[in-house]
Amino acid sequence: VEIFQERAEFLDPHTVHLKKSGRKVTAERFLVATGGHPSHEADQIEGANHCITSNDAFYLEKLPRRIVIAGAGYIGVEFAHIFHGLGCDVTLVFRADKVLRGFDEDIRDCLTAEMHTNGIRCVAQRTIKRVDKKGEELFAFTDKDEIIEADQVMLALGRHPNTRGLGLDKAGVALGKKGEVKVDEYSKTSVDHIHAIGDVTDRLQLTPVAIHEAMCFVKTVYEGKPTPVDHHLVPTAVFSRPEIATVGLTEAKALEQGHAIDVYQSTFRPLKHTLSGRDTRARFKLVVDSKSGKVLGCHIFGFDAAEIIQMATVALKMGATKDNFDAAIALHPTAAEELVTMRTKSYSKTPDTRAAAR
Repeated sequence: VEIFQERAEFLDPHTVHLKKSGRKVTAERFLVATGGHPSHEADQIEGANHCITSNDAFYLEKLPRRIVIAGAGYIGVEFAHIFHGLGCDVTLVFRADKVLRGFDEDIRDCLTAEMHTNGIRCVAQRTIKRVDKKGEELFAFTDKDEIIEADQVMLALGRHPNTRGLGLDKAGVALGKKGEVKVDEYSKTSVDHIHAIGDVTDRLQLTPVAIHEAMCFVKTVYEGKPTPVDHHLVPTAVFSRPEIATVGLTEAKALEQGHAIDVYQSTFRPLKHTLSGRDTRARFKLVVDSKSGKVLGCHIFGFDAAEIIQMATVALKMGATKDNFDAAIALHPTAAEELVTMRTKSYSKTPDTRAAAR
């Protein structure tokens, strides 16, 4: 294997030009795995040049006393907790009514409430339209004409694929609306001998998913074992304080897909906080198919949630039912034992119930 530590650009479907050395390299196959970068929204936010992204946050020369973060996805929420933990005054501005759109509603409610309790200011249903700089101070203007003063403004408004300057058009590779490389279930692009994996395809932007896609590529192309990428039941976590972790369907998604569901959930104070005096609560939730008893989703809010969800993923991947969970002996005293001790159904819903609620 020969490694070139320089940028490359396609000249045609079988040739790339190495920018630094000027060398041309040909190959039978190509794998594009150039990742993504934070969106800067320069075309939507006036004064975006005064703002930082998540990449820039690691190179700040001094800690801001006050920081405004635009966006309440993974990155926005995690950095809000990082800066808050370092003693900064944090204001999180976001378009939705609560943080982490797409996660289970009850879990979102838990984290949003906890952030308020801990002193992270959440400004919901707002967007930042302009950022002015006067001296060392920044002034963030929302779409409701509110002004928030800060020492730093971070834009955490999503990520875009790194495809600019790759010459993919010269290779005949089709791109999507965001500039992502369009691929099939085997990560093959519109050109048979060119594949793409990871964030550059804008499928699931998670490192373990990119690794999985790489392994599927190797099996398919080099081992003669066609292996489609499996994006079903991918666990994910938000490293807030406390954490959120989830795998499988949310309550809303299960109903949307036509499942009648039983929901089991529990809110409790972990035993380890009995002596610490902390009043932080944990929330565990299982979404179960009413007909088959199969567990469709597992959602956790609490410390060590990410550690717990990994093994729950194995259970869901194997098709575990609620009876299987109930048959497992609990490990006491742990928070995780709640997964196998929630015997009483909290409520049931059907797709018709969901439709009537609209």
